[in-house]
Amino acid sequence: MQTLGLSDSTPRSESRFKSLFWPTIRNDVDLDTVTTQGFWICFLVAVITLVWCILTRQVLVGVFDAVFFFLGGVGVRQRSRVAAVCVFGAYLVGGLVWGFNVVRIIFLALLLANVRGIWLSYRWERSASEPPPPRLTQTLPDRLSDELPVFLWPKVRVLFYVLAALELGGALLLLLARAR
Repeated sequence: MQTLGLSDSTPRSESRFKSLFWPTIRNDVDLDTVTTQGFWICFLVAVITLVWCILTRQVLVGVFDAVFFFLGGVGVRQRSRVAAVCVFGAYLVGGLVWGFNVVRIIFLALLLANVRGIWLSYRWERSASEPPPPRLTQTLPDRLSDELPVFLWPKVRVLFYVLAALELGGALLLLLARAR
């Protein structure tokens, strides 16, 4: 079996659960996997938020939140610590305001994995001698998660910072209002 390559001769070092929620970040390939996952989580949060707010007739809030989370995902994909922390913080404060459910807790854990991965990468990124892995361009999802962030992030970084300040400030005000 091993000669034919049908069985794995080396045991997996990480379980699927650990690789999703607390992955080992040792090189650019590991970080690329985590930031791609973070982009898609932010994209999914943006779409869900927009649809929910349209259904509840809060279109302006939905568009604002969707743009914030999408641009946050672009920043996460480009390995921005600020974007990763802001998206995680906004999603956490949103949970404190509106309540937690299983999906929100899972997404929070995945967003925390992004913060951790990007933060850890800053220790070894400066001394990296090999180039980062090539970005894929074959399919539409590849282009969306690999090419668009490279093009978009330098142009929208400042806008994201403004949106992040408004998002976090507004969420904290809602949290204080609910506490009273």
